[in-house]
Amino acid sequence: MKAWRVEMSGPTLRLDDVPDPVARPDSVLIRVQACMLVSYLREYVRGELPGYNPPADPFTPGTSGIGVVEAVGDNVYDLRVGQRVLTTGYVLAAENVAEPAQALLSMTAAPSSMPLLNAWREGTLAELAVAPISAVTPIPESLDAIPSERLSVVQRCLVPFGGMQRGRLAPGEAVIINGATGDFGGAAVQVALAMGAGRIVAGGRNEAILAALGKIERVIPVRFTGDVEADAAALRDAAGGGAQFALDMIGDATDTAATQATLAALGRGGRLVLMGSARAPLPIDYTELMMTNREIIGHFMYTAGAPAQLLTLVAAGLLDLDSVDVASYPLADLPAAMDAAAQPGGPLVVIRPN
Repeated sequence: MKAWRVEMSGPTLRLDDVPDPVARPDSVLIRVQACMLVSYLREYVRGELPGYNPPADPFTPGTSGIGVVEAVGDNVYDLRVGQRVLTTGYVLAAENVAEPAQALLSMTAAPSSMPLLNAWREGTLAELAVAPISAVTPIPESLDAIPSERLSVVQRCLVPFGGMQRGRLAPGEAVIINGATGDFGGAAVQVALAMGAGRIVAGGRNEAILAALGKIERVIPVRFTGDVEADAAALRDAAGGGAQFALDMIGDATDTAATQATLAALGRGGRLVLMGSARAPLPIDYTELMMTNREIIGHFMYTAGAPAQLLTLVAAGLLDLDSVDVASYPLADLPAAMDAAAQPGGPLVVIRPN
């Protein structure tokens, strides 16, 4: 088969002919139909992302995909050949221990979880991929008419959905999305709508993207200025008073002014879930946090059941996949696709191996 291969020691990226993989115990072999690209994949394969621990060379990148099961390994009882499935990048080791290993498949893991990452270092930027069954979700037959490229929007929505579940978002609540102009932040707006948020305050700095978000019913854009007090007041006003919930999705931020403003805009008992990638400390006023009963929750990724729950929202017509522009590229055009994925405010970029 054709597969992209990365050697981080170079770094090099090339399209190779490699032997077809074989399903292992506790896994399925998938013929990939669509693979969503993360916006930072170009920088990742160049070795330009500090803090990422890639698997051993060489490996195939691609953390998620949609495709059809070609074969099942031992210890697989319900997934079946011919079934269209969604495979996701986050895997948690199935061991009954206090802190099981976790990894983003073919991407990164903490040093203590590197054995898990290396065990699953072959990703979905290939014609065929082997995926652990814990990361594979059947796609309901009611969604058969939706092309796999379009259905890939679900994979971008998974991360914010996991954060909203962790933060106990309830229907009717006022929500603030910090970083709403980014890829995952924009998806968070759609997820909040699907989950019944009463009012969604979209915070960011990109005026064009904020203007587009402001055209969506129940979405109120707020442009950050960097003044924490002024931005907090603007967020609180847009939320109709203190918000009950906030999701922080800022990417690679060098300061936390927007996060501080978001926290200050919460009402009493409000919850802030941190899922971004800030590279600066977050100062906390101990007394204020105590007196307001606010919660700050750090959260990584999503539960194993989240993909099926999101697909249920799609099937019910609550999660609007058409709200996101999708651009698809053939497997051989990965370099151009990575450039397109890196453009702020651009479409969701998908590779179609077949």
